[in-house]
Amino acid sequence: MQKRPNPRGNPTQDKFSHIRINEQITNVDKIRLVSDTGSEIVSVADALRRAKEENLDLVEVSGDQEVHVCKLIDFGKYKFELLKKTKEAKKKQHVVTIKEIKIRPRIESHDFEIKKRHAIEFLQKGDKVKLTLRFRGREMVHAELGMNVINRFLEELKEQASPEKVPMHDGKTIVVVLNPIGQKA
Repeated sequence: MQKRPNPRGNPTQDKFSHIRINEQITNVDKIRLVSDTGSEIVSVADALRRAKEENLDLVEVSGDQEVHVCKLIDFGKYKFELLKKTKEAKKKQHVVTIKEIKIRPRIESHDFEIKKRHAIEFLQKGDKVKLTLRFRGREMVHAELGMNVINRFLEELKEQASPEKVPMHDGKTIVVVLNPIGQKA
């Protein structure tokens, strides 16, 4: 029975496939070899010889410059350090999501307060809030009532949020996106 290759492949292998090591460093005559003592420009053959003598790998750190930059390091440790750095970066980043709140032009005051409270919660978490007011039927005749509700919402949230743009009237809806002000609580 023949083994099928994993369709997803090895995820760690894919992350490091762009890094050239040892004999993969080709099409280059001279490289800048960086070490603890400093850096020097040497031939690729000389750098490979040094790597074999010291039981290390010749790893291309930066290949987008005129003289490629390489280091003599253990590639396994190098991969581990890169993975650790990417995990740390992921922990620190906050993904901004857009939370939508839908309201109507003839919203009752209690419902308005509940929607406002939800918007404040979303904004304090650092998320954006998309406020959508939808007209039905003949309510379009009184579009100014809908704009008044939106403006009241913006006025009451002015300390927690700032609008990205002026409220846009788009067909049967009025839409505005609110950005949180300051840091999350």
